[in-house]
Formats: sequence, C-alpha cells, structure tokens
Amino acid sequence: MKKKILVLLLSLALITSFQTTTVSFSEPMQDSNELRLEDMLMLMLTPYIEKDLNSYYYPKIFKDVSPHVTPWKIEVIETRRVNNFRGFILQITFKIEPTDGGQYIPLGKDRMTYEISYGPDVKLINHTHLKTYKYPPE
Repeated sequence: MKKKILVLLLSLALITSFQTTTVSFSEPMQDSNELRLEDMLMLMLTPYIEKDLNSYYYPKIFKDVSPHVTPWKIEVIETRRVNNFRGFILQITFKIEPTDGGQYIPLGKDRMTYEISYGPDVKLINHTHLKTYKYPPE
C-alpha cells in the first residue's frame, strides 16, 4: 500500500513539474539575445504591420476606429530562409491582436507572413484574418 501511495505521489510530482516547465517556455521570464533580437525585429516591422492592418480593418470592419499594433502583443509563429543557408530572403509569420490604440481593446486576431530581403524590402506575403471581436460602443 505504501509503495502505491509513493508511486502516485511521485507521478503527480513529475506531472506538476512538467507542466510548470511547459508554461515557462511559452512566456519568457528573463531577457536573452534571442528575445532582444525578436523585439528589435517587431519594432522595425510595426509600421508595415500597422499599415497593412489599417487597410484591412478600416473602414471595412470598423468605421470609427483604426487598428494599432503593440509590439509586445505579436507572437512569432515561424521564421525561415527562402533561399537556403545564409540566403538573405527571409519570411516571418506571426499572430497579432490589433487594438484600438487608446484603451488597448483588442479588435481581432490575424495571422500575417512577411518577406524581408536586402534593401531592406518588406512585403506582405499572406494575411489571414482569424477573428473579429465586437468593439464596445462609447
């Protein structure tokens, strides 16, 4: 009986520690070179993202508000080189929730892929609108 209880407690401890580790990977808790580079990239891409989101959302979806982007609300999904190792045509795909810019109320959810190449040249390759949120009336 004691062995069964011990095995049960050890199993629960392993499962709990595994879940804690998994959560810590999704949200960084400390600064790193990779996180700083990702943040710099988001800062540089924000004007392009905002322009493309604005042409999609305003005035087709929202007539009274245009979308704004907060770089810390951009989730990088995938990055890849288009032309193999050390090629300088790259693609980045991310999910974003644009906000109203004032009270940071989310307007929707989008998945966007950009191609970045020498120049610099930044162009939107794919934009998938995933969801529209209801904006509260004033």
